[in-house]
Amino acid sequence: MTMKTNASTPAAETVRDRVQQLVARAEQWKILEAMQEFYADNVVMQDNLNAPTIGLAANLERERAFVASVTKVNEMRAEAVIVDGNRAVINWRQDLIVNGQRLTFDQLSLQLWENGKIVHERFVYDPSTLSAA
Repeated sequence: MTMKTNASTPAAETVRDRVQQLVARAEQWKILEAMQEFYADNVVMQDNLNAPTIGLAANLERERAFVASVTKVNEMRAEAVIVDGNRAVINWRQDLIVNGQRLTFDQLSLQLWENGKIVHERFVYDPSTLSAA
C-alpha cells in the first residue's frame, strides 16, 4: 500500500522547508544549483515592472551571465523570510563586486510555490539602492 503525503503529513516537505533550503543555498552563493533544484521548468521571473523572463532555461541563461560578472561576494543574506501558505517573501541583502565595482542592494523576492517549486518570482527594489558603494 502506498501512502499519499500532503503538506500536513510529517513526511512531506512544506513550502517553509523548501524556502529554508533555498535560502541556505543562496547564502552559500550556490545560485545556479538553487535555481535547478527549486524553480519549476515554467517559472516566470521579473524585476520590478520590467518584462518577465519565462522558463527555467531562459532564467538560468540570464543568471549565469550575472553570476559570471560577480568576482567577489561580500554578503548574500536573507534578512527576513515570511512564508504564508504557498507564498514566500525574502528580504535579500547583497554586497557584491560586479565587473570590478562594489554593489550593495536590498530587495524583496515575492515567490509563488507549487509542488515544491517556485513558479513565479518577482524582485522588488528601489533601483537607486542598486548603486556602487
